[in-house]
Amino acid sequence: MYREHRPDIAKRIRGLLGVFLCMAIYLLWFMLLERKVTNDYHIIHVGLDDYIPFCEYFIIPYLLWFVYVAGVWAYFWARDWDTFSRMSRYLFGGMFASLFICSIYPNGTDLRPVMDTDANVFTALCGMIWSADTPTNVLPSVHVFNSIGIHTAILRSARTRDNRLVTTLSLILCVSICLSTVFLKQHSCADVLAAGLLSYAMYGLVYEPEPAVPQRERFRRPLPGRSED
Repeated sequence: MYREHRPDIAKRIRGLLGVFLCMAIYLLWFMLLERKVTNDYHIIHVGLDDYIPFCEYFIIPYLLWFVYVAGVWAYFWARDWDTFSRMSRYLFGGMFASLFICSIYPNGTDLRPVMDTDANVFTALCGMIWSADTPTNVLPSVHVFNSIGIHTAILRSARTRDNRLVTTLSLILCVSICLSTVFLKQHSCADVLAAGLLSYAMYGLVYEPEPAVPQRERFRRPLPGRSED
């Protein structure tokens, strides 16, 4: 039976402060890279990118990423401390790994098309994103990595993994966010693949495999409603 670990409020506050500290370090490092990597970087481009059309409507799941990550993080901080701790190690481990990769391998994309930002509200939002986020430091995609990490935490948590509605909606949102990065020309398909590989590596480091039940123990388990003498 699942028994929730409820740490005292002091430990929860320390955990929250740790998240804020790591986020501050990440943002500072990222902003330094954004200022440093402005030219002489490797262009990330694969043939599949040319077959994916630009679609401004994908700005909706792209922006929902911020709500998805922050909302799930806050929920687990309040309701499932073990998942919160593991998910935090998973996400920050991958985010810092991404910055390290971009520091030693400056990279960017040249995928963004000419766009009329006054065409509709969606293109206007795309223009806002493009003006705030340069097409550099893209491999691996943090948007994709964090989406996979959040969905993984939902599937691993005893509080949410058996809720079919929650897991299904999370999967739909996770996939939509990953697709949005290429349909908005924010990332190359190579960035998405790299994020998937990084997610796989972090899963092995953070999440321990479930202990296997010996074959003989499976047959010795009592049937529901009966007890062993």
